[in-house]
Amino acid sequence: MLTSEIATCCKELRLSRNIVEMSEKIEAQSHQEYLLKLLKSELEHRDAARKDKLLKSAGFYTIKTFEGFKFDEVTLPKAVTPEYLKNCEFIDTNTNIVMYGNVGTGKTFLSIALGVEACKKGIKTKFFRTAALVNKLSESKKNGTLSKFMKQILKADIIVCDEWGYVPLDRIGAQLLFEVVSECYEKKSLIINTNIEFSRWVNVFYDEQMTGAILDRVLHHCHLLLFPGPSNRMRESSLT
Repeated sequence: MLTSEIATCCKELRLSRNIVEMSEKIEAQSHQEYLLKLLKSELEHRDAARKDKLLKSAGFYTIKTFEGFKFDEVTLPKAVTPEYLKNCEFIDTNTNIVMYGNVGTGKTFLSIALGVEACKKGIKTKFFRTAALVNKLSESKKNGTLSKFMKQILKADIIVCDEWGYVPLDRIGAQLLFEVVSECYEKKSLIINTNIEFSRWVNVFYDEQMTGAILDRVLHHCHLLLFPGPSNRMRESSLT
């Protein structure tokens, strides 16, 4: 009976079911201690729920963590350590990360692991395959909802653009992607995964001036991570 009444009160006060469940489990020596423990439990529950929501809304197509990732196969700049990356310190200074290397060398793995860790720290993250992002931007422009979609993207503190340069862009797509980069400049952290060296980015954007402007904004505050090895997928393939 009491449990039912507590549940009704929680519903009316817009409190979680967690309070109902914890109300029977908490032990305390005073009313105040009981209330404090119950409130702390609710805060912890809300924090966990928020982080879980961030993970679900980030757009990861799979979940990767740092467990099992081999940093010895990545060439890091002198100022960058695995701990620096795991702690997401680059986000504090709105620094970008460009991961460059062959297909299948771990760029996507590491970028997802960074994004997952950011979500666990309560940092809003968005993950996109670059071609899919450009398609969504183009569709939003046609539908007259570009401003709304851009606001949704820019709510994130870190934006991951995977498979950057894999698919050539038309002029409108390139302009829209430039707008995202420009809006993020010195306000957000971008993670860009690519197998295209900087000198060939013009082949993706087709406009030297726009390419130069994108490179200028991406590289001004940036760490370049190199993935020099062969494809892990080919190396682990069962084909002989």
